[in-house]
Amino acid sequence: MKPMSDPKIVVALDYADAAGAMKLVDRLDPALCRLKVGKELFTAAGPQFVESLVAKDFGVFLDLKFHDIPNTVAKACEAASRLGVWMLNVHASGGLPMMQAAREGVLRSGHSPLLIAVTVLTSMDQATLDQIGVTAKLEDQVLNLAMLTQRAGLHGVVCSAQEAGTLRQELGGDFCLVTPGIRPADASLDDQNRVVTPAKALQLGASYLVIGRPITQAPDPLAALQAIQQEIGVN
Repeated sequence: MKPMSDPKIVVALDYADAAGAMKLVDRLDPALCRLKVGKELFTAAGPQFVESLVAKDFGVFLDLKFHDIPNTVAKACEAASRLGVWMLNVHASGGLPMMQAAREGVLRSGHSPLLIAVTVLTSMDQATLDQIGVTAKLEDQVLNLAMLTQRAGLHGVVCSAQEAGTLRQELGGDFCLVTPGIRPADASLDDQNRVVTPAKALQLGASYLVIGRPITQAPDPLAALQAIQQEIGVN
């Protein structure tokens, strides 16, 4: 398989410690995928682990979903950018000033990762939104937050692939859409409610696909990754 200059698959490293995660990483190829480090692994392994992945030439999506007062988020994004990551994120629900501050923090770092925002978590449904007092329809809430993200000057959003078609139409071809909740047709849904297959997600307008257990829990993770690449037309 030929290396790709812009791999579309981001493998979620949902591990409790660095040792377990690194066993998987050593079986993957940085030319074929990128890696996502979330809160659990980052808390357990720290910034040094992220830097070790960067040193192995992997593009790293640091998925910490910063959400705080603007000054705090700006400093956190600046520090995260200095780790050499490919992408990081904040919560769009933090508001326009917070997202603008995040962008300024990235610019101060001297690095240029993609900065994106979370709209509505893929584990949430309409009932969950109602419970927290959000009266808008789920699809409208996603679009509203995505439009606010674009206004703030960020590169894109995390969203369900089910909303990707609408967001692509409304926000243009250059806006980055990162879609978790991706499952091959024969895979378990696990704890995701709004899921789409890899090929369908790209067809709907997704830019990058976050995939975890279908790869990380496969007997041969690299073979599972290659099978998904074949499904989406990467040979």
